[in-house]
Amino acid sequence: MTRLHAIGWTLFTLVLGLVLSGCQPGTASEAKRGKELFQTCVPCHGPAGAGRREVAAPGIAGMSTWYVQQELHKFVSGARGTNFDDVEGMHMQPMALSLATDEDVKAVSQYVASLPQPKHVSTLGGDAKAGQALYATCIACHGANGEGNQVLKAPRVAGVEDWYLTAELRKFKAGVRGTDPEDQEGQMMHNMTVTLANDKAIQDVVAYIETLKP
Repeated sequence: MTRLHAIGWTLFTLVLGLVLSGCQPGTASEAKRGKELFQTCVPCHGPAGAGRREVAAPGIAGMSTWYVQQELHKFVSGARGTNFDDVEGMHMQPMALSLATDEDVKAVSQYVASLPQPKHVSTLGGDAKAGQALYATCIACHGANGEGNQVLKAPRVAGVEDWYLTAELRKFKAGVRGTDPEDQEGQMMHNMTVTLANDKAIQDVVAYIETLKP
């Protein structure tokens, strides 16, 4: 066997070993890059992605890669985070713009998805039984167990903090979010939240969502 053949065989066996082990070249470096990029998110979302209520930053750990990418692209494009009444969104947009490439967006989204989903306790009141009837209109997109639906670009809502869900529903209902023509999913949410008659209805449906396990 010539020296060139020996080198070629060594490379072949190395790649074969990676494939058989379930690893792919570049995966480790992508994970490292995602972790590095995530440091920009830490001041608000916390080192474990568990969120910080005091700055109205939700827990994002364990959210699906596709959903995190989708939301970041909306902030980058200005479909979200440009309404002056959406203070948290306006804080988020420059953070998203700091991601220079689509590869950066993908890397940090994959890292966020890899973080263990934190547990939290309910902090708001609400009538879960009444909320169950209201949630019937949400099932088509978010699923019976709040698991979400990638095809419909609807995120998981089960396991999300009640204070954050309440704040989001209020924003969609008021038109603070979901009125930009480039935010199609947001427009659907705006239309759905209009069916929630008042703040009690919002609290009730959130109370029911808090009982769901995806």
